[in-house]
Amino acid sequence: MNVLLLSPHFPPNFQRFSTALKEAGANVLGIGDAPYDGLSAPLQAALGEYVHVHNMCHYDGLLRTAGLLTYKHGKIERIDSHNEHWLGLEAQLRHDFGAFGQKPADLAFNRRKSGMKEIFRQAGVRAPAGEVVTSAEQVRAFVKLHGFPIVFKPDIGVGAERVFRVDHEEQLAGVLAYLPKDYFVEAFVSGTLVSFDGLTDREGGIVFFASHQVSSGIMEIVTEQRPVHYYYRREIPARIEEAGRKVVHAFRILERFFHVEFIVGQDGECAALEVNVRPPGGYSLDMMNWSCDIDLYRAWADLLVCGDSHFDYERKYNVAHVARRQALRYRRSHEEVLRDVAPLLVTHMPLPKLFRVAMGDYAYYLRHPDLDTLQEAVARVEEQS
Repeated sequence: MNVLLLSPHFPPNFQRFSTALKEAGANVLGIGDAPYDGLSAPLQAALGEYVHVHNMCHYDGLLRTAGLLTYKHGKIERIDSHNEHWLGLEAQLRHDFGAFGQKPADLAFNRRKSGMKEIFRQAGVRAPAGEVVTSAEQVRAFVKLHGFPIVFKPDIGVGAERVFRVDHEEQLAGVLAYLPKDYFVEAFVSGTLVSFDGLTDREGGIVFFASHQVSSGIMEIVTEQRPVHYYYRREIPARIEEAGRKVVHAFRILERFFHVEFIVGQDGECAALEVNVRPPGGYSLDMMNWSCDIDLYRAWADLLVCGDSHFDYERKYNVAHVARRQALRYRRSHEEVLRDVAPLLVTHMPLPKLFRVAMGDYAYYLRHPDLDTLQEAVARVEEQS
């Protein structure tokens, strides 16, 4: 099987997809904007061929490059990057080369906020009211119906990038004077941000699932540069699992990782915010591995190459990402933290610059079977002076 990976070098932990594919017996082909000499030795060894292109956004050049790889190696059966930024390119290449997986038409529903709302409705899953807005009159009508606060989001966007909240009429007047294009307006819902993450097989059956909870809203974390932690928990609330399964089924997520975001209110009711047809960001995939002592990179590779969807696992640990920001002052030094949380520490590292706004500058990864013990360690890492 020939598998084409776009930007196989980034993020660094995703290089494991290439090595896992080779271990499973695939011929791994790569296209990326990093020079070959800059790739790690394990990645170089995993790639059957790699083509360096200077502009990944130039589709005609990408199409010709993939065509050349097809000429040399035969039909490309899978194309992926596991990266939100390249979802459109992946889908178009699959369409043009007849590869299995989601096509451009699918992105209208699983990448656009407006399309997601329709599928949530069809699935019978509660979601905040929202619509694409093109005029000041339409926004004012939305506010009249739903009230303040409201949230403006790009109809296609990642996380809290270019997302902002409007709380009152004075703020709204400033926004309407320069109403952004292709934006989605949504009623603000307060609560805890919780995910439903996992992997599906070729028919859309869920092979693995997990759930994490975030310390505060991603919009507040990004815009206010708050401290941030999130953790995967052993015990997943029944309402999250039920709603998550409905969403995955309704979006027809086939042979892919998924990341669904919910807001859970004080009453325990959940509302779906969005769905992402790729792994959750940062080192979340590794956190899920650490929670069960498994290898999801290899599970995905075996699924593609061998059609193997049988996967046994046990949630042994709660696992936390707890990050520090350089602009904040902490009670404990880095060395003191390492000594203090040593029994729970899996690893620690500076985060890639692209992750830092949303996920912090330096991250500690902790795990423990008992959630209270884990949360106490998280508090020690985060405590400020």
